[in-house]
Amino acid sequence: MRLLLAEDEKALSKALTAILERNNYSVDAVYDGQSALEYLETDNYDGVILDIMMPKVDGLTVLRKVREKGNLIPILLLTAKSEVDDKVEGLDAGANDYLTKPFHSKELLARIRAITRTQSAQTTSKLTFGNVTLDQATFELSTAKDSFRLANKEFQMIELLMSNPHQLIPSERFLEKIWGYDSDTEINVVWVYISYLRKKLTALHADIQIKATRNAGYSLEELT
Repeated sequence: MRLLLAEDEKALSKALTAILERNNYSVDAVYDGQSALEYLETDNYDGVILDIMMPKVDGLTVLRKVREKGNLIPILLLTAKSEVDDKVEGLDAGANDYLTKPFHSKELLARIRAITRTQSAQTTSKLTFGNVTLDQATFELSTAKDSFRLANKEFQMIELLMSNPHQLIPSERFLEKIWGYDSDTEINVVWVYISYLRKKLTALHADIQIKATRNAGYSLEELT
């Protein structure tokens, strides 16, 4: 598995490269955002580790440019502890996860395994369940009747549900994955976004539904 590491602190980059290579990853290291964009043009990577603070082009701009092209490559952001707004902005812009410096190598490896495992399970840019299709490149949720272009958090929630049909997903899992591990967001925001998605599914005449299981979570099921 090949990773692109974009980190301008060369000593840290060298240490991370050594850790990753010892764990059987192939790594290309770059030291600024412009180089990261150029390397990503080759479409030769399974994941990206992207520092936010970089010269020439910052990490958040790199992230936005990659997602604007419809590239769904897994991206792990590296952030400083004080950059709370950057974490939120990064997740909203399409980052798969983030890691706050300083971090333990075991956590880095676990996060990489998690984001690349999700990506490798997806063989298409479209997810389909029942008569509903989610285009992961355009954020469009559609049936033969109509379509909606979803906001980022709506998209991430329905993507998680459609990637795991019939599986019960706790509210806490939505909150951690979409709003972030240290988010101060209240748990009831999950219900609010579930409500938005239910209304869209109804408007689309979908033959699937988001089912709530009391005190357990939500699952995507066929209408009965």
